[in-house]
Amino acid sequence: MRAKVYFSREITPQKVVELYKKLGIALPGKVAVKVHSGEKGNQNYIRPDFWKPAVDEVNGTIVECNTAYGDASGGVRDHTPSHLRLLKAHGWIGTFDTDLMDAEGPDVVWKIPNGKVLKENHLGKHILNYDSMLVLAHFKGHPMGGFGGALKQLSIGCASAVGKALIHSGGVSESNIEAWKLHAEQDRFCEAMADAASSVVKHFEGKIAYVNVMKNLSVDCDCCSVAEDPCMKDIGILASLDPVAIDQACIDLIYAAKDDPGQAHFIERVESRHGIHTIEAAAELGFGVREYELIEL
Repeated sequence: MRAKVYFSREITPQKVVELYKKLGIALPGKVAVKVHSGEKGNQNYIRPDFWKPAVDEVNGTIVECNTAYGDASGGVRDHTPSHLRLLKAHGWIGTFDTDLMDAEGPDVVWKIPNGKVLKENHLGKHILNYDSMLVLAHFKGHPMGGFGGALKQLSIGCASAVGKALIHSGGVSESNIEAWKLHAEQDRFCEAMADAASSVVKHFEGKIAYVNVMKNLSVDCDCCSVAEDPCMKDIGILASLDPVAIDQACIDLIYAAKDDPGQAHFIERVESRHGIHTIEAAAELGFGVREYELIEL
């Protein structure tokens, strides 16, 4: 059974809403809207004004979580006070209702009985306040995962600082300091991301939708305070009810962009980090499929 993935080469806030509506889903109750709010100093993250029509469409609340950075990262999102200040400086607070889901403990712990690496996922407890979720992902590269899209938003993006440490360490440590010293073998790290993502999809089953925007295509993530400038031309917007299919479609569009002079650099980042293994692991866990129908609008 192929998943439907809607695609537009036009990248505008209005197209995000149009593609979301094509999914034919009405997200019920209180809607969490997961974005990447951008690290201090990052130039590539997608700004609040671009996402505003989509957030307004679902009457959503922007949700984020603290990071598990080491002291030398240059980032400020690993502590609640500085993270909240950055959310305000970047315009999230003031434009939207905004919720730092792990601003206060204790974490929510969700079991992952069939996990390849992780048997539980740790998330900010505020996630329990929401009935449904809209995942708005900026598709781009990533220095550790190879790429970041819907699956990364579900996994590292929704995990608390402890949850992120567990993902990075392959379930070995809850310490953000030790997680970097004990970083898991790469395929185990990719599998841990898939495990964590599966728990979020299961929690919001039937009440979750995904939009990936392929612009500002840097090999680095929006979590990098010092990131490379985009190396590829903008490609478009995709929307789906399947997080595996939408990320697979984005990867396929990268490989199809043969005339783009930055393609080789982007692909090297994905392949050197075994990024596609996250998609493979997620499909094996059964919460999405790699086969899709790309419907261009």
